[in-house]
Amino acid sequence: MKPTAAPTAVLALPAFLPRAAANAAANDAAPADELRAGLYLPRATVSPKFLYDRLGSALFTAITELPEYYPTRTEAAIFSAQAADIAAFLRPALPASYALVDLGAGDGAKAARLFPALQPAHYVAVDISEDYLQQALAALQRQFPALRMTGVGLDFAQHLRLPAGLLQGPSLVFYPGSSIGNFSPEAALRLLRQAHGLADGGGLLIGADLLKTPAVLEAAYDDELGVTAAFNLNLLRHLNACIGSDFSVRDWRHVALFNATESRIEMHLEARRALQVQWPGGGREFAAGERIHTESSHKWAPGDFEALLRDAGWRQPRRWTDGAGWFGVFAARA
Repeated sequence: MKPTAAPTAVLALPAFLPRAAANAAANDAAPADELRAGLYLPRATVSPKFLYDRLGSALFTAITELPEYYPTRTEAAIFSAQAADIAAFLRPALPASYALVDLGAGDGAKAARLFPALQPAHYVAVDISEDYLQQALAALQRQFPALRMTGVGLDFAQHLRLPAGLLQGPSLVFYPGSSIGNFSPEAALRLLRQAHGLADGGGLLIGADLLKTPAVLEAAYDDELGVTAAFNLNLLRHLNACIGSDFSVRDWRHVALFNATESRIEMHLEARRALQVQWPGGGREFAAGERIHTESSHKWAPGDFEALLRDAGWRQPRRWTDGAGWFGVFAARA
């Protein structure tokens, strides 16, 4: 599953607009400071957003194909079965020509499957991994040449704010895949309030993973093939690139567990032996078995998530679920 005022990079198709060198340098400094601060905490923590470098994003796409990882296919089945109903619910809140803002867009495939039903005039893909976003949007533009597309490289975890003038009028904020679970309930409320302002009278379409047995949850985050473990361990390589540290992947193991008290799955990296990690200007010792917390994924009771949406200012929340009640797709009007 963070800088609050980091510059954004607007990537417009068919041509990408590069960031100015000064902005790029400023944007690179804050993440490095955040990473070092998290590693110095008594219980070392790295934000899950750093899992998504170019390789991490590709690995996550692979995770969504695994039999253990039910959220993506379950959500996709709901969208497939209910797309017309969802579109009919949202249409009164949206103008004829509106923008679909896809938060954490990744490869954009989830939004693309809904284009025929939702019929946006402008697709705005927002993701922290700019390289991956560029590649994905180039492919999507070939599939949908008549649809205006804009990519925004942005860390929206602390503040969801798009470049001025990009959106004009009510918009649909789209946040699929249960990524809202990466936020604490308090942070999720803050993000949903910011999304409400961004929608400007439009709507919200969001996926949320629902509570179920720990065995099902833990298998989804610790698959037999080890793809999720590779995804988590790749974070160490990303850390080395970001702060010049000397983490060695072979010194760590992937751990996933369900924290019933907090109603969340947690991912950690656990030191296989006592070791010391260094980076320019600092470092840290880790005892054998000591962990770095890399992701939390909160799981929601349906009524609690609807209450969260109302608290954030959203009106008339509506829910669609699969037959087993494992996953929920929620829509609401601003």
